[in-house]
Order: sequence, then C-alpha cells, then structure tokens
Amino acid sequence: MSVEVVVTGLGATTPLGGDVASTWDAMLAGKSGVSSLTQDWAAQLTVRIAAQLAVEPSTVIDRVQARRLDRSEMTAIIAAREAWADAGSPEVDKLRLAVSVGTGIGGAQTLLNQDDILEASGPRKVSPHTVPMLMPNGPAAWVGLELGAQAGVHCVASACATGAEAIAHALDLIRLGRADVVVAGGTEAVIHPLPIAGFASMRAMSIRNDEPERASRPWDKGRDGFVLGEGAGVIVLERADHARARGARIYARLAGAGLTSDGYDIVQPHPEGDGAVRAIDFALRDADIAKSDVVHVNAHATSTPVGDLAEIKALHRALGDHPLLTSTKSMTGHLLGAAGAVESIATILAIYHGIVPPTINLDEPDDELDLDVAAHKARHLDIPAALNNSFGFGGHNAALVFARA
Repeated sequence: MSVEVVVTGLGATTPLGGDVASTWDAMLAGKSGVSSLTQDWAAQLTVRIAAQLAVEPSTVIDRVQARRLDRSEMTAIIAAREAWADAGSPEVDKLRLAVSVGTGIGGAQTLLNQDDILEASGPRKVSPHTVPMLMPNGPAAWVGLELGAQAGVHCVASACATGAEAIAHALDLIRLGRADVVVAGGTEAVIHPLPIAGFASMRAMSIRNDEPERASRPWDKGRDGFVLGEGAGVIVLERADHARARGARIYARLAGAGLTSDGYDIVQPHPEGDGAVRAIDFALRDADIAKSDVVHVNAHATSTPVGDLAEIKALHRALGDHPLLTSTKSMTGHLLGAAGAVESIATILAIYHGIVPPTINLDEPDDELDLDVAAHKARHLDIPAALNNSFGFGGHNAALVFARA
C-alpha cells in the first residue's frame, strides 16, 4: 500500500508491570507474572493460579470513575493514557482520530457480580452503570470519550486474536483515508471463578498449582495448558507523513496484516496450521516483505499441547526454519483479548532495541520443536522485520508484520 503507517506510542498494564517500561524490563529479565490465587473463591477450583495485574487499576484510575468502570475498561484507559502520552499527545483533528480497542469477553466481572447482587438483594440494588460496564464496546468507547475521537470507535471481538485484529483494523482505517491517527489494542480482565471453571472444564488450563511461576511453559514437554492472565496493551498508529511532520519518535512500521479463519473447529486449531499459514502469507504480501527478512517471531504459543505444535508447523510452511522465536506468554500468561496487543508491543520493542525477550520454563523442548527459541535468556538480534501471531477460539487467525522504520 502507498500509505505508510508507523507506531508512535506504546501503553500497557500487565501482570509484569503497570506500564510499558516495567513490563519490558521484567520480560527481558525472564520474570514470571503468574501467582497463586488467594481469593476465598479460589479454594473450590481445580485451577488456583493466574497472571494477575502487577498494579491494581483502581489505584490508578480516579476513585469516582473507577466505580463506574469494569476492570477491563480501567485497564484499557490506563494503557491508552500511557500510549497517548508516549506519542507526545499529538495535536490531531478529532475528526481524523479513531479508536480500535477490542476485548475477547468484555465486562464479565460486572455481569457476574451484578447478577449476584440481583439474586441476593433484588433488582433495585443493581447498579445503573451495569450496561455501560458490561458491554464489550465499553473499553473502546471510554478511550474514545477520553481522547475525543470522532473518526470512529471500533470494538473487535475475536477471542484470543482480538488485540492483533484490532490493530489490523486500525491499519486499514489509516490506509483507507478514514483517519490519520488510531489508538488501537486490546484489553481483558476476567479472573473470576466462572471463566476459570469453564476453561478448566475444557482441560485447557494448567493445573500446576504448586508451581505457579513454572506453569506457563510453551513448547515444553511438561506443558499442560495455558495460564489465564489480565491486562491491556494499546499502541498509537499514525500516518508516517503526519508523524514526521510533527517530529514524533517512531518505534517501527506496521508494514502488513493478514486475517483468516480456519473453518475447522470452535476451539481446536487446524492441526497443520492451514489458516495460520494463510494469515502469515497475506501479512507478508501486504507488507511487501520477503520471508527471509522476518528474523523474529513473537509466537502465539499459549502452552497447550496441541496449539503450540500446530503453530510450529505453520511457521515452517510460511517462513522456513530461520526465525528466532519467543513466547512472552511464558511470563505474562494468556491475556486473551489483550494478548495480541501486549505481544505487539514486545515485538515492536524487540525491533527498536534489537533484543528478543526470552521464553522461560522451556526446560525440556518438545521433540517436534525444531526452530530456534530464545530460551531462558534474552538474545540480541538485528531485526529488520518481525512477525506477531495471534489465534483464537472460533478459528480466528491474525498475523502482523512490523518492520524497522
């Protein structure tokens, strides 16, 4: 495409830190954000670990506003504020400013908590803020209101591919001339007994309750499922000429995106990674970048027995055997709708600083893992271009190609 799109701002709140700097430092140090759940309700569950936010969002958001926001909305606002400030709070016509922030599940905590109130105390006790708090477009709407965005506020909901797909949608908005600046990313906050019980019933989650920091172990022979996490990641995307005209710092280019669907199963990926291969192929063609230039992949790799290997097969077919892989989910857990956005930030910073965060807990690699992984320690690497993969229940596949600016 003739329109060049660049990244000028980054924001996040994650299990590793309350902002991008602390999250990135913890990633490079190989720290785990997974811990034991100490809430009373956790005792009844088979899974009693999660990757909880390092900084409680209600201590960052204004106290009055916090009472009117779901946890997923608070995390989105925190990440968006940081990204906007990091971009230099650009002066942009509000009619040319858009938001694309998605969530896989939305205000589940509000929905479930307000239902408890309804059952215990009756309808008059239900909060009048319930609907704006539980609606999936709430995080995007609040970010849009905060920034005064009038070129459109969009919410993507594609399970664990949400954050990446929201960024891909933002790319299209700028290329199609509908916006000059888009604030894009994903958020999720569903550490609650019902979602955990549901995932556990599917046998999708790790039950390594006695070793929470070692529970998320992508590609390791001992992996037994993902670890649920919470957080948000937001980036500011901008027309390159708009960014350069105002002297903005540019982290990287968002060179291309590919979106496909498996048409195979509601939860299992295609065993040969067919949909993932097509998404990567589309992203490379969209970026007009040779596969040989993609030397790093921040993989989806959630630590599930089936999914990790399907992605390895897809990477072999789409890229070959040269890229250096990592899975930052080994440290953050799986942030569901926020995963693709937070991992995009890690990919962007890997390009910008020339260093790949490690995959921790990869003690005994799976026999089918025959690609190079930055295991245990961060690795310095000159990165002209990198790929971030995100896949979700329903067969959603999203691939983003970032390149050095």
